[in-house]
Amino acid sequence: MSSGTRKGWAPARIPADGIAAQRLREWIDESEGGLDAVGLNFTGADLSHGDFSESWFTDAKLANIKLAGADLYRSDAQGADLSGADLTEASLVRVNLDDAILRHATLDGANLVKASLYGVDAFGASCRGTRFMGASLLEVDFRSADLSNSVFDENSFQVTMDRNAKIEGASGSVFGPAVIMGEEGAQELSGVELQEWIRQRGGGIRVVSAD
Repeated sequence: MSSGTRKGWAPARIPADGIAAQRLREWIDESEGGLDAVGLNFTGADLSHGDFSESWFTDAKLANIKLAGADLYRSDAQGADLSGADLTEASLVRVNLDDAILRHATLDGANLVKASLYGVDAFGASCRGTRFMGASLLEVDFRSADLSNSVFDENSFQVTMDRNAKIEGASGSVFGPAVIMGEEGAQELSGVELQEWIRQRGGGIRVVSAD
């Protein structure tokens, strides 16, 4: 008989999709291994504080999912739709988020150390106090995103931002260039110019020359 828990943890809300709910129940009953949720629909589920280390969320539908405080160490979420997801204080260390959708997602206080974010749509995402140290940020859309008090450490920072992006209190170091969208179109900034743009908005990030 199912205990309904995995190492003492149980989901606060299972996904409405029957296939996804069944797969989650089966995984909970298993003692080891990551969750195989490839391509499944977990929209609206509350899996906060669960341990999903080395799981597979590739191409999964995770819109509005709650994963606050969850551990997704070394998981694969390439191409996943995490629009509106709550990843507050989640561990996303070494997670593959390439081509994922994080529009209006909340990643406040999350740990993205050495995560891979290539081609990510993070428009309007909240990343307050997020730790990006060592993460690859390549072709990431941070327009209207809140990066206040986020932390970097010689990150690739080939991102797109606009005047609505917030970067107050952000610290550390990055490599440019970044694209800044304005009323007159796109402007690519690197080096001192990018560092000054960030400084004028209250950020303390140092832009490192790639030379």
